Amino acid sequence: MPGPGSASSPDEKEKHPFNHLRDEKSPYLRQHARNPVDWYPWGDEAFSRAAREDKPVFLSIGYATCHWCHVMARESFEDDGVAAILNEKYIAIKVDREERPDIDSVYMMACQHMTGQGGWPLSIIMTPAKEPFFAGTYFPRFGRAGMPGLLDLLSRIAGTWAGQRGDLEQSARELAATLRSTAEYLPGGRVDSRLLVRGYEDLALRFDPDFGGFGRAPKFPTPTTLLYLLRFWKRNGSAPALEMVTTTLDAICHGGIHDHLGGGFHRYSTDASWRVPHFEKMLYDQALLLIAFSDAWLATKNPVYRKTAEGIVTCLLRDMQSDNGGFISAEDADNEEGEGAYYVWTEEEFNRVLGRHEAALAMRHFGVTAYGNFVVPESNRRANVLFLDRSNLMDYREAGSLSKADDARIKNIANRLLKARYQRPRPARDVKILADWNGLVITALAHAYRAFGDPACLTAAEKGMQFVRSYLQTPDGGLFHRYCDGEAAILAFADDYAFMIAALLELYGVTFDPRLLSEAILLDQYLTAHFFDPVHGGYYSTPDNGDPLIIRTREIYDGAVPSSNSVMLENLATLGLLTGDINYTDRASALAATFSGVAKKTPSACSAYLCGLDRLLGPATCIVIASEGRTPGLKEMILEVWHRYLPAVSLIVRTPGPMSGDLDRLVPFTRTMIPRDGKATAYLCHGTTCSEPVTRIEDLVAHLDGKRGE
Repeated sequence: MPGPGSASSPDEKEKHPFNHLRDEKSPYLRQHARNPVDWYPWGDEAFSRAAREDKPVFLSIGYATCHWCHVMARESFEDDGVAAILNEKYIAIKVDREERPDIDSVYMMACQHMTGQGGWPLSIIMTPAKEPFFAGTYFPRFGRAGMPGLLDLLSRIAGTWAGQRGDLEQSARELAATLRSTAEYLPGGRVDSRLLVRGYEDLALRFDPDFGGFGRAPKFPTPTTLLYLLRFWKRNGSAPALEMVTTTLDAICHGGIHDHLGGGFHRYSTDASWRVPHFEKMLYDQALLLIAFSDAWLATKNPVYRKTAEGIVTCLLRDMQSDNGGFISAEDADNEEGEGAYYVWTEEEFNRVLGRHEAALAMRHFGVTAYGNFVVPESNRRANVLFLDRSNLMDYREAGSLSKADDARIKNIANRLLKARYQRPRPARDVKILADWNGLVITALAHAYRAFGDPACLTAAEKGMQFVRSYLQTPDGGLFHRYCDGEAAILAFADDYAFMIAALLELYGVTFDPRLLSEAILLDQYLTAHFFDPVHGGYYSTPDNGDPLIIRTREIYDGAVPSSNSVMLENLATLGLLTGDINYTDRASALAATFSGVAKKTPSACSAYLCGLDRLLGPATCIVIASEGRTPGLKEMILEVWHRYLPAVSLIVRTPGPMSGDLDRLVPFTRTMIPRDGKATAYLCHGTTCSEPVTRIEDLVAHLDGKRGE
């Protein structure tokens, strides 16, 4: 039986003609366009029919590279028996969670409230009024191992709907009311640096000192948490905070979650020691981990972190940037041979590709054994996920790398293995381009350029931003969320604006083009006009002219990506520092106060908020370097700032030219800052006070090294 997204035979196409998903752009929805289930996309047509025919709605939410979504599709949604009951008793709706994160957020909240857990595929049954009364995740077609079967569930709930509809509708109304009440966060108030300490202490309690990471298996890399701990170390000189970061990064970059041949990282580890991953590659993971490894390299100068970051860049530019400059969303965990089959190896394959002599070295290096450490589920074939054995880990930590000779051999071996891997059937790619995830990766590439100076990073980031300008802008100055197959659609969400503002600010920080700063300010104005909650504060996830759902949420908790309100907290603090406009700082303070109640209750769940709070509380510095064009010392001064870990520093460069007027308008406090004695001159400003300018590199270095980020 073909898997989701695979080609169907002519007979199967005739047997299962297209359902209502045939014209959708989402790769995930198109995977299901020939299911015998009469799927509808989310929209008025489906809900009007449900109301007209008095049927409940079966809502299935997933995404194109979700392994268990594929499993449930093969078992159930391609099955005529399941399709028959769904088509007769329900109106069936498919949603791509990445295309519609607003819908996913609401019904995931419902699932977690009803069952205490969540995940994908997400299965919801609700009234035609969009109010849920049943929720779960993956269900097999028939019950097994204590798990109910989908066929039985659908039959029982259909019977209850026919005989006791009033009870289900009352339960749904009560749940919807509960969700609305829980969407209102705890009362906030003023915050200070004590909350930063509480966040660190909360994370320290959850830290795994043996293998790194936080909590038990399955383990996610949680790069936003690592970014906060780095900032806490910089603020307080906390060696344990830095140790948590380095232990985790060492473990994941040596573990099986890291693609040692192609670069980049898989989604998460199924075990505590990072050996066996869930194999899909997500764009947002690459972006956030690139920032984490770049910052960790700036903080420690560990060459393994730089090498790992450069591998992520290689993965992004080779596999995830489209010809038009935008970055696609993901690569699947599965190919036609099964989950992980594209990435795993046997001893025989190593010998065949490398020859026995080189294979022996490669097997020791990558932990390959005859027995293997992974079973491909679909075939029960034993194979190996590649990892660097922990016995080699101390060698890496102490020496920084392999010897040059061994390093060259391993690099050659990895290239040969990668070339052989390319001959295998490739996993499917989700080619839709999302504004928020592209904002993250543009930020990450600009960040990596600042750290490592690789011009390919800057070129790719600028090309990505040009894609956004060309394809994702709305006529009224806003953004679209999704671009796919030549179509931009779906009004953008708060994440899209917050992440794109961050990307513009990061790009400004490496190009010093004031037009980028101006674009960030305009997007902030649009976000405030259409998303801000004037009653409670903070930003709604959805715009005021968006698709109405049963609740309108304001996010502060970190998920796979940081929340829009957390990112905006840092954006506003940065805008205040760059422009000298106290209005931005006041807005950042108000935003921090709005969500301080929930952050105090569960600080480790709000690491991005803590990063923004760290930036807001300072002490933060804006360095303005004034130069007459290529004045002696300009490049050296910039690099002295860039090549240090200085999370509390923003940099402005003033040079003569046509854009200097834009800078005067946007950053008026810099108008009087001019070069002295024909040399590049640095002005260091803390809040509303600027120190005496310096022209000597040594004086700038002394200042940068003498104070936290000042």
